Amino acid sequence: MSDNHLAFTLHNGPLVPQLEQLLRSRITESTWAPSERIPSEAALAVELGVGRSSIREAVRLLAREGLLDVRHGVGTFVAATPAVEPAVEFTALLRRSRILEVFEVRRALEVEAARLAAERAHIGDLVELERRLALRHSRFKGEIDHFVDADLDFHTEVVRLSGNAVLLSLFESVRPLLRETLVEMTARVDTVPDTSHAHDQLLDALRNADPDAAVTATRANIDTIVSRLRALDT
Repeated sequence: MSDNHLAFTLHNGPLVPQLEQLLRSRITESTWAPSERIPSEAALAVELGVGRSSIREAVRLLAREGLLDVRHGVGTFVAATPAVEPAVEFTALLRRSRILEVFEVRRALEVEAARLAAERAHIGDLVELERRLALRHSRFKGEIDHFVDADLDFHTEVVRLSGNAVLLSLFESVRPLLRETLVEMTARVDTVPDTSHAHDQLLDALRNADPDAAVTATRANIDTIVSRLRALDT
């Protein structure tokens, strides 16, 4: 086993970014040569002492950057001409721009939906929203994809409570892209911003039929993440 393998030690924080960095170093330092087939997910999971799902996510991120070539039914290979570091940085910049665009669309949809929900929803309509919020909070420190799904379920219910079928249709159409973006972003950052308080404030605003407070809470939730993304580009 190479020194590169022996150097890997898990640290506190999200696992996927650590695995991504390790696999990236094996490519950029030529531990794995261009066009070489890398070990299977199962083999890497055993070697590194992690779950296969974490390996799979790290491989997916590197494949999106053009460093790995996933051939279903065959295996995963190092790209014939792996991207050099400046290209990797440019790809990351493009990804952040894409994420920002998704959040701009999300902000426009959800701010209006929250305002309408505060005006139209009744106390009896909020039981499902309360359930979904409790589930979101319980999954905050759990598996990334489970947390993101619970979070989006909560926001989908807010949009449904707006009573606007067009808004709901638009949100549901963008939800798959939003989910992909959130899972990827959450896997990459060292710490996930905790916007639980803003979610609680949104629920309180709907209980109080306060449109202004609902808009403020929605903006606080989304703008916290947007601000962090914009800071990465400075």
